[in-house]
Formats: sequence, structure tokens, C-alpha cells
Amino acid sequence: MAEKHVLGISGGKDSAALAVFVRQTYPELDVDYFFTDTGKELPEVYEFLGMLEGYLGKPILRLNPKRGFDFWLREYNNFLPSAQTRWCTRKLKLAPFEQWIRPMLAAGDTVTSYVAIRADEEYREGYISKHDNLIVKLPFREAGIDKRGVMDILDSSGVGLPKYYDWRSRSGCTFCFFQQKIEWVRLKDRHPDAFDEAKLYEKNALEHGSPFTWTEGEPLGELEKPERVKQITEDYERRKQRELSKRPINPLRPVIEDRIEDIDDLYGMDEGGGACNICHK
Repeated sequence: MAEKHVLGISGGKDSAALAVFVRQTYPELDVDYFFTDTGKELPEVYEFLGMLEGYLGKPILRLNPKRGFDFWLREYNNFLPSAQTRWCTRKLKLAPFEQWIRPMLAAGDTVTSYVAIRADEEYREGYISKHDNLIVKLPFREAGIDKRGVMDILDSSGVGLPKYYDWRSRSGCTFCFFQQKIEWVRLKDRHPDAFDEAKLYEKNALEHGSPFTWTEGEPLGELEKPERVKQITEDYERRKQRELSKRPINPLRPVIEDRIEDIDDLYGMDEGGGACNICHK
């Protein structure tokens, strides 16, 4: 029997900051870092994982589901995953993690899993343990570290942010249904092949009677029309300026405050907002 320590990296800022924080705060722990790879990730995510490995000084284990997205799409009658039916999270993220730690628990090991839920996220819950020997810890919540604290950790460590934060507010699959419409517009601009793949998945799903499109009430074929792209972009800019005008100016961090556009803050939870903890964190 042994003590194991594991920490999931999503490719997002919070889990990366947690990996840095745990390494700095608990250097005596031998932590196994892992990334559950759906095969549908942004190239910027893989680039960031490489940078993070350099800082941590050890590899991030890649966990791959035994069956990929295409298999499970067929199993679910070609119905797209959605906020109401998150089969992608269960099958492509949670299942590989549970399969990975199952032999450890079967051997009687105690496994402590560190989850990047911040102190300012009272509404979020971590992975709920189904085994007595699996302990879930939330170091950020215990230490009172909020979103600004996460940014400070990444800045001071030199790790910084993944490049996709220049245009996107989340990690996760290229066609994540939690994306805002402006993010779909930017996906088409930055990664047109990924956008076209998402459009094909959506077309196939609708032909098989799926009640869902990637973005609620609007197929990607409509969203990508030039006049619609112009409308979405202008609407986003108006919201952004309205939001920025409400924010107090911090003279100590004038550049940092303006560096990242937090799209979820602009839209709230009404248009694709929110995210799965294990994907987005």
C-alpha cells in the first residue's frame, strides 16, 4: 500500500496554476500530473502542456480514452453532447481517469486528487469520490486563492497563459458546446479545419434527429454567414466595452487587467456560459 498524489491538467489556466502552486508549496510530494486527451484539442493546448512540463520538470501523463469521440457519438445515436447531456465528459474525461486510478485503489493505495476549484467559485463542486481511499482536495479553496491569485501564480512562475486565451476563454474540445458564439467565429478564423469538422458533426447529428446544435438555436452553417459574423462581432464588442467601462482601474496592474478578455464574464451564463470542471479548469 502506498500514497499516491495525482493532479489533472485540463490545458486551462486554473489547473496549470494549481500544478505550479502544489510544486512550490509541497515540494516533498511526488505528484503524478495527467492530461486526458480527447484527440479533439486545440494545438495551442499541446504547446502549453509542453511548456508546463518544462517548468514542472517531469512529464504530464496522457490518458487516452479506449474509444474516441466518433465511437461514442454513434453509441448515443449521433446526438451531439450538450449542457443537458454531457456524455463527452463522462466517456472521454472521467472514464479514463477512473480506469487509470482503479488499479491503485484495488491495491489498497490511498490516492489524493488535487482539483483546481478557486476560492471565488462557491457554486462549483469537485469530483465526488466513490471510494474511501480516493481523497479529493481543493488547495485553492483552502488557501483562499481566487482568479486574480491564479493569474499571479502563472505570471510569477513565468509559465504564463496558453496562447488560445488571446481569442478563447476555455480549454476543452475544439467544438465544445460551452463556447460563446464569438468563440465559434474566432475558431473559424484561427482553425478553419476544426470549424469545418464541427460543422460536419452537426450536420450528421441533425440528419439523425439530434435535438441539439453546437450553439443553441443556430447551426454553424448559419452562424458562419458573413452578415451573421458581423452581427456577432459587433454585439461582442458592445458588450466588452460596456463591461470594461464598469471595471475599476487598478493603477498597480493596468496592463494585466486588460491582457485577457474573459468572455464568460461578458455573457454570464445565458449564452453557452459555464463549463465542465474536468475539461475547462
